[in-house]
Amino acid sequence: MASDEENKKNDKVEEPRVEYEIQKPKFKGIDRETFDFDTEFANGLTPEEFKAEMVKRIKAYPWKK
Repeated sequence: MASDEENKKNDKVEEPRVEYEIQKPKFKGIDRETFDFDTEFANGLTPEEFKAEMVKRIKAYPWKK
């Protein structure tokens, strides 16, 4: 008969090693090599314009009353 210490060592359960294939994300409409963040940021909305746009979009949702 094996001692209790030997049983504890042999009772270890290991999870199987699984390797997943990593796919590169596909971005639609943005060429990552030629995208200029600074130019896009300069053409973006001001905080006030953003707030007005969000209020307009939220009010357009079909809320149940």
